[in-house]
Amino acid sequence: MDLSLRGNSCYHCGSVILPEECYETDLAGELRKFCCAGCMAVAQTIHGEGLELFYARRAQTGEKPAAYLASNKIPESLAPYDDPSLLSRYTRLSANQEYLETTLRLEKIRCAACVWLCEQHLRRISGVEDVQINYVSQKVKVDFNPEKTSLARLLFEIERIGYEAWPFEPSLAIAMAQKERRQLLTRLGVALLGMMQVMMYAWPSYVGDSDITPEYALLLSWASWILTVPVIVYSAGPIFQAAWRSVMSFRQSHVLGMDVPIALALALAFLAGTINLITVSGPSYFDSITMFVAFILAARYVELLARQDAQGGAEALAKQLPAICQRLPQYPTSQKIEIVPVVSCHLGDVLQISPGDIVPADGVLIEYESALDEALLTGESKPIDKKIGDPLYAGTHNILNPFLMKIEAIGQATRIAGIASLLDQALQAKPVMVSLAEKWAGYFVSLLLVSAFLSSAIWWYIDSSRAWTVLVSVLVASCPCALSLAVPTAMAAAQGAVAKLGLLVVRGHVLEGLLKTTDLVLDKTGTLTMGQPELQEMIIVRPEYSREKALALAAAMELGQKHPLALSLLRATQIENIDPAILDESIINHLGKGLSSGTFRLGSSEWIGISKHGKHSSDLLASQYGQIHLADEQGVIASFIFLDTPRAGMKALLSAAHLRGIKVHLVSGDDAPTVAWWAHEAGISSFQGGCSPEDKHDYVQRLQKEGCFVWAIGDGINDAPLLARADVSIAVGSGAPLASAGADAILTASSLLPLAKSLRLADKARSIIRQNLLWALMYNVLAIPVAMMGWVNPWVAGVGMSLSSIAVTLNAWRLRKA
Repeated sequence: MDLSLRGNSCYHCGSVILPEECYETDLAGELRKFCCAGCMAVAQTIHGEGLELFYARRAQTGEKPAAYLASNKIPESLAPYDDPSLLSRYTRLSANQEYLETTLRLEKIRCAACVWLCEQHLRRISGVEDVQINYVSQKVKVDFNPEKTSLARLLFEIERIGYEAWPFEPSLAIAMAQKERRQLLTRLGVALLGMMQVMMYAWPSYVGDSDITPEYALLLSWASWILTVPVIVYSAGPIFQAAWRSVMSFRQSHVLGMDVPIALALALAFLAGTINLITVSGPSYFDSITMFVAFILAARYVELLARQDAQGGAEALAKQLPAICQRLPQYPTSQKIEIVPVVSCHLGDVLQISPGDIVPADGVLIEYESALDEALLTGESKPIDKKIGDPLYAGTHNILNPFLMKIEAIGQATRIAGIASLLDQALQAKPVMVSLAEKWAGYFVSLLLVSAFLSSAIWWYIDSSRAWTVLVSVLVASCPCALSLAVPTAMAAAQGAVAKLGLLVVRGHVLEGLLKTTDLVLDKTGTLTMGQPELQEMIIVRPEYSREKALALAAAMELGQKHPLALSLLRATQIENIDPAILDESIINHLGKGLSSGTFRLGSSEWIGISKHGKHSSDLLASQYGQIHLADEQGVIASFIFLDTPRAGMKALLSAAHLRGIKVHLVSGDDAPTVAWWAHEAGISSFQGGCSPEDKHDYVQRLQKEGCFVWAIGDGINDAPLLARADVSIAVGSGAPLASAGADAILTASSLLPLAKSLRLADKARSIIRQNLLWALMYNVLAIPVAMMGWVNPWVAGVGMSLSSIAVTLNAWRLRKA
């Protein structure tokens, strides 16, 4: 084809346009060319729907020319990301409410050196306040000042150092994961085909078949070379690219990535084989090269599957979101529905959610009532009834009636994205073992290169014909892949497993900390108990009032109140089908005392003017949560006694703690008798009631001064000092306030059972990490001397290295099932 035609490409698909087949149309004020009417129609539809960003995103996927990367000007393809409407989609306010926070998905990072380079480069940008990169999920969370830098600038700066990035959006996460798997599987397929064919051509040399003439042997060697080229160029291409980036950044990072020895071994083997083929002397190594590439890509494919599965905590949330939704553009004047991509929705849009559909964004219900399954976010297995005005969350499942909702948060501003962001921080504060493994893996690469070239130099003097073989074998056999993967894959799998249980790990030391725990400090209300009292007993003092009449009067006074006891009284009237009474006078709220309406009063014992502990048979129940009294000018009418609801899984958690020898403490702000009753009920010998947040902080501090390693569990709001002081802290509940509570992990499930399972999983994770490190150490201790002695061929070394990587990955994968 004429080279002059290559610049004349289709705006939509990129195909070369022949002069006689050119279509043209105006899009956004620019004349665009197309190869056919179909591409032109699709492009017009994309622009008509306001989805021009498709072409900006597509432009990111190609290789960037040097002039593009050298320029300091943000390219037009990235400029749309600074549009206010897109900025609100891809960013959210940081925890301190001072900066914007965004989560970006990274591509092409392969090891700790890649992570270090991206992090250091972003930190040097003016306006960037904080950078946290999670290698497992390949995401970076950036806090930045929008007055000094922009989202487009962040994306461009990452491109300039040879990597790719785009704003992470939950609805696109699953598609990107599938694309990554598909690309690696294609490269693996090419390598396997090349390996099988080259091995077939090399078979006569293995069996010593003397019937093949030198001419045919040379022909088979050249055929092997031709088949090896696409394996080197295409299948192993990312390895060479990663190695080059690592070498170029060595001055800054002082660490070489694990792809460096692999790329060096492949390059040297291919160069030596090609020279030997041309000079018709010595081995060609093409069989070893293709086999090595095939095995290492197979190991990386298994590692990729394990890594993506380990992301299950965040990705299981993310991938639930639909890609399209039903929008009512002319509501309320018209009920006409249009099907649009979720990414094209904006704040204030009205959506219809049909039974069986997933809610695509956060919002509020505005028409019709339904029931939603929120187990994905809260762990609550029962459907939640939703009425007009109730909040709705992205990722929840409509199971009853169709309803209309108004969007209040989209993209990264949704609650589901906030939870995913918390999960992405899981490896930020790395456990000691992870940090040490990454540190020594980086040093090991440098030591490996020195050992390989030293061994080759020695063999050059002993037997020069074996120098190349030993060099390549040492580089391949002792590649630190297994060492680099041993700890991160295990930690990722464990954190993914606990996330599926409903425990969102925010800081990476949680599982390691659980293993060191000597004392567990529990809050009561909202932690050990649900903080949802139920009416247990109602004592009628005056016979002229029936149970129904007294309850109706109390419910009438509590209408509109949000106090837990008020809600409990209202639930009781609903269960017994009692209508609230009609009061003659308005209700007055006496803060901290109770309610009054005319002569009727409803409130505490002190305010009503009676002794809290009377001669009722239910004094014990009174100490479990509390009681209120209904009275008029003649005295007490009735007493209402409440009992708090124990949280599911309480006994399982306490039992797991006792089996581990962990001493349990109960500290609460409730009155001492209530705390004592619950401590006795739960079998906790150490307890303290009437504690302020400062008292809880001091309680933990005293334990730590005695040498205890404290694990604290609280509700995440008024227990912030307690959680911040503890060595390991877990907040029970859900919602945005928990992110700033200082907790190391967040329990979104309504049961405490995941915490009991997490204790057992921590033991299992420690065991598997030790197994992986021991295997990686033993393999390298054995493989390096054997390779240096020249006892193994490069292809055997490649198989051994790949199998060691697969072994540690599959061993870590066992942690998925908690």
